[in-house]
Amino acid sequence: MEFGRTYVVRPKGKHQATMVWLHGLGDNGSSSSQLLESLALPNIKWICPTAPTRPVAILGGFPCAAWFDAGELSDDTTNDLEGLEASVAHIANLLSTEPADVKLGIGGFSMGAATALYSATCFAHGKYGNGNPYPVNLRAVIGLSGWLPGSRNMRNKIEGSHEAARCAASLPILLCHGKCDEVVPYRYGERASCVLSSAGFRNLQFKAYDGLGHYTVPREMDEVCNWLNARLCLEGSRR
Repeated sequence: MEFGRTYVVRPKGKHQATMVWLHGLGDNGSSSSQLLESLALPNIKWICPTAPTRPVAILGGFPCAAWFDAGELSDDTTNDLEGLEASVAHIANLLSTEPADVKLGIGGFSMGAATALYSATCFAHGKYGNGNPYPVNLRAVIGLSGWLPGSRNMRNKIEGSHEAARCAASLPILLCHGKCDEVVPYRYGERASCVLSSAGFRNLQFKAYDGLGHYTVPREMDEVCNWLNARLCLEGSRR
């Protein structure tokens, strides 16, 4: 699978952090970059890749931009672990060339959020599912309106390793989900929060939004800004 175009939003101030932001199903990196460019986060460089175009089972095989092939929405497993891991490796490669003194993170919306959360589990384990080492030291992960793929065996893997437990406990995660989400129902966000917390991701915050469907709103993006400023200790932050 060939990845589409990557869009970059350069920091307007001192470059202190780089975040990869992952779009939802059928979208592209351009629309992500337009949203992120408007945020009051001058010290962050945003990298907005575009997923490969592939047939997607949940759309009856219709081809569109997707980080992995999704059949029935499920947080226990994914039918396309190979596709998911290829996307996670591509994202890590985008971050691996950033300067050593810059803090690194991943965020996303919907399927992009699912991919970001799977990246968080690879970081904690220190490796991908195929055993190859995960090369990036993540400092922040954000998931908006998403779910956690492949959660069934995660707790055992993390509890079985002191290093994985340490990494999980140290990684700040922000999850946000609308209670009126008709595409990825609220219970999937809630379950992702519960599974990650019980697996040892203790530095996790879950925000629920009454009346919010499957989209973002300014108050949610304000929450993202405030959270990133605080967790990454960015200059000029309000906290």
